[in-house]
Amino acid sequence: MAGRVNGKVALVTGGASGIGRGCAERLAQEGAAVIVTDVQDDKGAETLAAITAAGGKGEYLRHDVTDEAAWEAVIAQVRERHGRLDILVNNAGIGIGGPVLEMTLADWRRQTAVNLDGVFLGVKHAIPLMRAGGGGSIVNMSSVAGLKGAPNLAGYCATKGGVRLFTKAVAMECANAKDGIRVNSVHPGIIETPIWLSIINPANSGTNAPPDLDAISSMAVPLGAKGYPEDIANGVLWLASEESRYVTGAELVIDGGLSVR
Repeated sequence: MAGRVNGKVALVTGGASGIGRGCAERLAQEGAAVIVTDVQDDKGAETLAAITAAGGKGEYLRHDVTDEAAWEAVIAQVRERHGRLDILVNNAGIGIGGPVLEMTLADWRRQTAVNLDGVFLGVKHAIPLMRAGGGGSIVNMSSVAGLKGAPNLAGYCATKGGVRLFTKAVAMECANAKDGIRVNSVHPGIIETPIWLSIINPANSGTNAPPDLDAISSMAVPLGAKGYPEDIANGVLWLASEESRYVTGAELVIDGGLSVR
């Protein structure tokens, strides 16, 4: 099946690498004009190059999701260039691991600003443009860490759990408004992405080495393997398309069974 989001305009935050890049490329493959935003300009350019090389339509904008003025500017550019916004993927996020007793307030606030405030600001500023176009789909990136606790990830769990319930509340607001906007969250499990480079490996305390995802997955994931950005992107594509027209306020868990073991 091709063209599942043909003619739609999509905005993907944190789209320069990892899951965000996977989502941006997948949406472009299926016909969307994709605005990729990030603070990693070089990687953003690489994502855009990959989209255009594959025959897709896209553009890159530098964008700090914690800055409300930056959100206003990005949405204004989307309105000016495209006149509408059909899909918002609030993907930008960071992971800061370590014991809660060692976490600084500065790190707590930074993680909350990116992972939770950024999602709030995206929803707040995207909804009016979506409503003007008759509706749309908002996909907020949470995590299995938003469904269950994990040692050394207390701050991350707090932000992703917040995204989960914030999504449900906004879904109900949009449903009550009958504005045609659906709002859902996606909950990745162990996915090969750069975020692991910033999460401390408990097995190697005191080092910055990323966890061995293959070893962890073979033990913890019922399907026995880690996932890849395209696994998440396929789920995001479904939520962005009309195939999920009757789905809102839902949690799409893509984790190889990790959360139910």
